[in-house]
Amino acid sequence: MEIDRHPLTYLLHLNGWSAPHYLALLDAAHRQLGYGQITKTERKRVTRWTRHGVTPEMRAQKAMAFLHGIPEEEVAARPWPEWLKLACIRERPLLDAPWDPQTTIDLLDRVASTGGPMDRRGFLVVTGIAPVLAGVAGAEPATARPHGRRIGRQAPALFDKALAVLRRQDDQLGSGQVHASARAQLRLITSALRNNAYSDETGRQLHAAAAEAARICGWTAYDSGHHALAEEYYLAALRAAASSNDPVVTANTLAFWAIMRYSTGDPQGAADLVTDALGRTRLINSPKMIAMLHARLARAHAHAGDSRASARAQNAALDAYDQARDRTPQEDPDCVYWVNLGELQMLAGSCALNLGRPKEALSKFTAAPAALRAADAYQEDDFPRGAAIYLAREAEARMSLDDLDGAVETAHRAVEHMGGVSSARGTSTLDDLRAKLTTRKEVPLVRDFLERTA
Repeated sequence: MEIDRHPLTYLLHLNGWSAPHYLALLDAAHRQLGYGQITKTERKRVTRWTRHGVTPEMRAQKAMAFLHGIPEEEVAARPWPEWLKLACIRERPLLDAPWDPQTTIDLLDRVASTGGPMDRRGFLVVTGIAPVLAGVAGAEPATARPHGRRIGRQAPALFDKALAVLRRQDDQLGSGQVHASARAQLRLITSALRNNAYSDETGRQLHAAAAEAARICGWTAYDSGHHALAEEYYLAALRAAASSNDPVVTANTLAFWAIMRYSTGDPQGAADLVTDALGRTRLINSPKMIAMLHARLARAHAHAGDSRASARAQNAALDAYDQARDRTPQEDPDCVYWVNLGELQMLAGSCALNLGRPKEALSKFTAAPAALRAADAYQEDDFPRGAAIYLAREAEARMSLDDLDGAVETAHRAVEHMGGVSSARGTSTLDDLRAKLTTRKEVPLVRDFLERTA
């Protein structure tokens, strides 16, 4: 069962209910609410509700809400079937449990132990970003643990080195191959948190390492197409980041969760996450991280169709990056090793494409790299998945400008970069590009590309 299937289909599967059995339960709820017997017409509609886009009449929806323990006001507040996803939440403690270190360790242990292989089904619904951010703001910081074999600062340092390797392996190999390693690292860090003795400072560092490991798990799950699982990890990562009291790991987690949010239809939620992260930058001495956050905010605004807000954020990103030019890599957090001017230009091109400006997008994708010094240019060989995605976007821009020769040539380059990289997101991007090119398959070179890459 795919993660994006209908929530009612998921509930039937989860509980082992046949359609007739579910309708019998629904009929009982319908009667209990005083609505009488479900009509014969309604009895025929489970398949229509789940597969053919038919919306149940309101009394039937209220009976479903009653059956699944969902407040009736949620039915009024959300369209069908969005409100029904509230019945599918697997990890309610990630949303509702206290934001304290011991609870965080328990939840980290749960997602690390049960988060793979990546075949999680169902939905984790964060209905609003504000409560999550309030949890971060009110979280209790990590403290010393007196029991167990004592470990010192060398343990968090070793974890940090391992996480730096995982970040770069993901760039080269793709998320499908790195997720299991990230989970293993999260389990190891969580075990150290639970079983060893350490000081306040070491405890906070261990929570920061756990947050980054969970963040990598969330990113690799998202990149592999498992959005519900990714959201579990991002919530666990934010809890650990809040306990670490580390503004860098907190801001980085918020930024990566924002990518998933604006890419899956919630640009406002993404903007809220990045805005919160930007509020932490007074504690972060890293112009490069500030530039990255503004670039993410620009992407959220572009997905929302707000060209002015996107342009302001892009300008802020470039202004911040100007302050980073004379710094050494060691002066910035390792988690922003991938940020340079070429990357910011690629993100700006992606914004322009979202906003329906293919000519501007093409200029960002192509003109900037040629004029940049090596340290600022986008390094395609270092980031083959990212390069494939950006090249697919460039090909889409060329196609919009009726440059089919350029579109096909760029598409070939995108396919070459994806060879050997495991990424559902990258593969999906190329599939979308192929679908767009299919509309011009009467052109010989387009038809040849489609046949070669079938």
